[in-house]
Amino acid sequence: MALPGSLRRQPANRGLVSHCTHHHVVDLLQVGSVYSLLHASRKTFSNVKVSISSQWTPSCLNSTAPELQPYELWNSNQLFPNAEEATLFLGTLDTIFLFSYAMGLFVSGIVGDRLNLRWVLSFGMCSSALVVFFFGTLTEWLHFYNKWFYCCLWVVNGLLQSTGWPCVVAVMGNWFGKAGRGFVFGLWSACASVGNILGAFLASCVLKYGYEYAFLVTASVQFAGGVIVFFGLLTSPKEVGLPELGADEDIVVEEDANRPLMGSDDADDDDRNYSIQATDTDNQPKAIGFFQACCLPGVVLYSLAYACLKLVNYSFFFWLPFYLSNNFGWKEAEADQLSIWYDVGGIIGGTIQGLISDVLQKRAPVLATSLLFAVGSLFGYSRSPNSKPINAVIMTITGFFIGGPSNMISSAISADLGRQDLVKGSSEALATVTGIVDGTGSIGAAVGQYLVSLIQENLGWMWVFYFFILMTSSTILFISPLIVREIRLLLHERRLRMLAE
Repeated sequence: MALPGSLRRQPANRGLVSHCTHHHVVDLLQVGSVYSLLHASRKTFSNVKVSISSQWTPSCLNSTAPELQPYELWNSNQLFPNAEEATLFLGTLDTIFLFSYAMGLFVSGIVGDRLNLRWVLSFGMCSSALVVFFFGTLTEWLHFYNKWFYCCLWVVNGLLQSTGWPCVVAVMGNWFGKAGRGFVFGLWSACASVGNILGAFLASCVLKYGYEYAFLVTASVQFAGGVIVFFGLLTSPKEVGLPELGADEDIVVEEDANRPLMGSDDADDDDRNYSIQATDTDNQPKAIGFFQACCLPGVVLYSLAYACLKLVNYSFFFWLPFYLSNNFGWKEAEADQLSIWYDVGGIIGGTIQGLISDVLQKRAPVLATSLLFAVGSLFGYSRSPNSKPINAVIMTITGFFIGGPSNMISSAISADLGRQDLVKGSSEALATVTGIVDGTGSIGAAVGQYLVSLIQENLGWMWVFYFFILMTSSTILFISPLIVREIRLLLHERRLRMLAE
């Protein structure tokens, strides 16, 4: 008995391997490096919070600083009377950054679908690097401390950094079709975690000279990366004379490899993928509108789910080194290095879970399973003893079950949503959809950063972890309709295969 084309599974990497060239490998590494540098500059701020808090509070309240006389002269530039208020302001800066980042994502996705992706990325990277330099280095060199100035700089930085993710996902969508997308995007989306590791490493290496040098190093590296992007990034296979996605695939591979996971079940088997950012402006299709993208199936549900999940993931991103120093009394440089293990878990989790979702050809059930384990790992990590090896192991497990699903939603699932049958071949949607999903997630993360500092100050760290558990459970709740639908499809496909044998 012959099976329908949608039920004939081919190996997940068959179409991928047959069309992979050295240009694909170079683009994968280059685009991954771009976003790694953006994340490294973000991570620097979270890694030096203890040093910044000490600098912004009077030295008499800072046991590690020498007491200098006269007191009025040496402490006239301090921003806060105590460390608690400084910590709350640091949380406010995180919230400001993420709110502006979220607003920028909605716009950057639309801009990325209409302008040259290379120009947008290069502008965002170089401009953001200058803002980071002004924020952390120049103000310290000039001994200029002003809360409103810091807030304004961080708003601008959030807007500029928002140019990154929608554009790099769109570039990846141009080069890689659905064949093995979960694995490729899962592996590639680890670039954010690699950037976190790079930022933590650079900050810990130069922190002994002053936190301003941590900002200086990461800003310099990011600016250099922006220059390289401007002159060297290939945004589409057409720029090197390669065919667009699906242009030369045989029909069997095309049925399996080029049908988006989020597409309708009754789509024509001979639908093809098209380039998201064609270089030929005459033949370039009209970009999709914002509200049209919101109405695509699955976009709203995944956006709301990502708002809850990114809140948890970014709370670890912004607060983990501070938590380790504050809760266990470990040195700041040691806490920075230990926090790397959360990102290691996210890299492994995103890759393995993406591969499993390729094999199943379904994303939601894999996400749900991982998030259920994430609830248990969060509960376990909240009770981690004052032992660095044990803490690192539990931290890695937590990163696996939280960072992995977060990487999947922001990359592979966003690409699936942006290449549905409703928009394929007639309009550009990938960068816009990615901006909507990531923008909504960043709004949730922005609210969460302020709530984390507020809950920690009034109730303690244990209640912060209870809050994380609630948000992780809410993520499962939002995607539950998709989970039910995809499980039913899996069971239906299994019954059909059993009848065909």
